[in-house]
Amino acid sequence: MLYAIISEDVVDSLEKRKLARPDHLARLQLLKDEGRLILAGPHPKIDNDNPGDAGFSGSLVVAEFNSLADAEAWAAVDPYVAAGVYAKVTVKPFKKVLP
Repeated sequence: MLYAIISEDVVDSLEKRKLARPDHLARLQLLKDEGRLILAGPHPKIDNDNPGDAGFSGSLVVAEFNSLADAEAWAAVDPYVAAGVYAKVTVKPFKKVLP
């Protein structure tokens, strides 16, 4: 089943993000290589693809896992969690309707 992993950043997370980004992206690449990643990306703090120093307010990952517990366990060990980037992480079942 698909799960949405919705993360909210702490205030002033940009420097922490930069440091943990390579490890964070490597984990996402593994999901992609396994054919389980539907989409992933950050939420810019401003209405711009490249928010610069404004940074990001959180992230969204939609991926396939065997269970909610598996998705929660995967999210719990994200490098952004370990680096203190995220203030809150919510994992919910997701049903893709379109496209």
